[in-house]
Amino acid sequence: SSPSSAGGVALPSTLTSLQQQRQRQIESLRSAHAAIAEIQKDVEYRLPFTVNNLTININILLPPQFPQDKPVISVFPPIRHHIIDKQGAYVTSPLINSPTGIPTYGQNFPFLSAYLPQETNRPVASVPLAESLSSGYSTDRPAAPSFGMITDLPLPVPTTETQGNQNGFGYKMPDVPDVFLELSELSISQLTDMNEQEDVLLEQFVNLPQLKHIINDKDDLVKSIEELAKKNLLLEPSLESKRQTILDKYEQLIHFKTTFEKKVQRQHELSESCSASALQARLKVAAHEAEEESDTIAEDFLEGKTEIDDFLSSFMEKRTICHCRRAKEEKLQQAIAMRGQFHAPL
Repeated sequence: SSPSSAGGVALPSTLTSLQQQRQRQIESLRSAHAAIAEIQKDVEYRLPFTVNNLTININILLPPQFPQDKPVISVFPPIRHHIIDKQGAYVTSPLINSPTGIPTYGQNFPFLSAYLPQETNRPVASVPLAESLSSGYSTDRPAAPSFGMITDLPLPVPTTETQGNQNGFGYKMPDVPDVFLELSELSISQLTDMNEQEDVLLEQFVNLPQLKHIINDKDDLVKSIEELAKKNLLLEPSLESKRQTILDKYEQLIHFKTTFEKKVQRQHELSESCSASALQARLKVAAHEAEEESDTIAEDFLEGKTEIDDFLSSFMEKRTICHCRRAKEEKLQQAIAMRGQFHAPL
């Protein structure tokens, strides 16, 4: 590739080599085709073209490692072509890959140069639906010829009979005859007068059966759209009811989520309060409190504030509680230490 983009725009030096190549190819693609539309910046592009009232879209999807990885090129509607897969959707041409390095895709993309406006006047033959379904694109035919230039590629052939004369929106245009019998009977002067009189020419045009057919089809289409709109309006109450149901369910979900989070927090607090280290701390505090209470009883006895019988019963009770709590605290400390040894990393 050339070190500069096709549009002559200098690339930032902070981009990697692959990113610079990617930008050059994108600029080349844009410069070569003014009608190309950017669906997603630097990722997806679409190029429409029309052949005999058939609008074909070429979708170009650039992978993250493009141009190191080849792009994915698809065609809609499906067409029959020797560089298209059997489904008529994806380009499988070796022209996508350049044997001598990174190609300039703006020029070498299959189809992109083959279907420029000057090429769209070439005839396109429709393929019967039964043939396209039964053959599965496996009919005996000669191998695809080798084309020296992209512009030598033949035009695509629609894969269904209804696509041969469509306008791209699913409507089959009526066939227009090559000769109008009404006009062939007129003299040159009459034709000249008709051409100069717009109202007469318009009347002749309006009376064409093809135009009447289009007008009737348009009226039928409008009626079908109105019927569909009425059906949609009838579905509005049901849709609104389901929408309200979803909103109610969502409110329930928020309520349940809040309740669950509160319970999880409460469970965490209880788990922390019942942990081995928390129990050990509580036992240590409780043993210290029992020891202080026994010391207070002993001081009261020494000062003569308590009888000996009351002193013995209360002092022994507090001391017993103190020693029991200290024993439990020491055993719990040993258990914690042993558990720490078992769970210590190797």
